[in-house]
Amino acid sequence: MSDCKEEGKRKKDENDLLERTKQFALRIVRMYAALPKSTEAQVLGKQVLRSGTSVGANYREAYRGRSRAEFAAKVGDCLREIEETSYWLELIVDSGIMPEERLSSLSKECGELIAIFVTIARKAKGMDK
Repeated sequence: MSDCKEEGKRKKDENDLLERTKQFALRIVRMYAALPKSTEAQVLGKQVLRSGTSVGANYREAYRGRSRAEFAAKVGDCLREIEETSYWLELIVDSGIMPEERLSSLSKECGELIAIFVTIARKAKGMDK
């Protein structure tokens, strides 16, 4: 593939991920709004709301990184936040606050985003050439 085509594909992939992380954040916001108003649900919900919405914000910062090191650091932040989101979603299901069926699509997307950010982090650190 020529350098120009590779650059175009990379930009499209980056733009797709910008939109995908934003849509993920919006889904997290809607999930939080649907949680019961019990103390337990609200505490866990606020945790997942914070971590789930910060993935996209951190990716936007990474996307605008001034150096490879800055990009790699911000992608690491994305990965930490998406992993944390996965944890809170598991707790919401395992505690019985929300049935697994209602969160299965969101959990699946979370897993896919984890895989994407692991790959990006490895490439950014030069581990996967």
